Amino acid sequence: MANYTKTTVDKENRIELHEKLSLTGAEISLNELPAGAGVPFVHAHKENEEIYGILAGNGKVVIDGEEINLTAGDWLKIAPVAKRQFFAASDSGITYICIQVKENSLEHFTAEDAVIG
Repeated sequence: MANYTKTTVDKENRIELHEKLSLTGAEISLNELPAGAGVPFVHAHKENEEIYGILAGNGKVVIDGEEINLTAGDWLKIAPVAKRQFFAASDSGITYICIQVKENSLEHFTAEDAVIG
């Protein structure tokens, strides 16, 4: 049995990789909003923080009532309890990745978690 899972994704507005890759420690989604569109709901989480990376385009996120402009290259972490909603700019779509992980669960990373050889 292989120690990896590979998938290829099609062009869709939202792709969740949890099932496609059999993820056990994170949820990752790829998201695209066309110009002028927004996520149709405000949401928060019980335990999971979210990390967002803006891959292309422009837009904004409203976090606990505060508007934050977003552009390609921006990254942000949002605490579980924060209420959030994403929007594309009126003249530009936005493409972003969302990585959802349990808050305070990271114990070792990078070289600390590596086994050489």
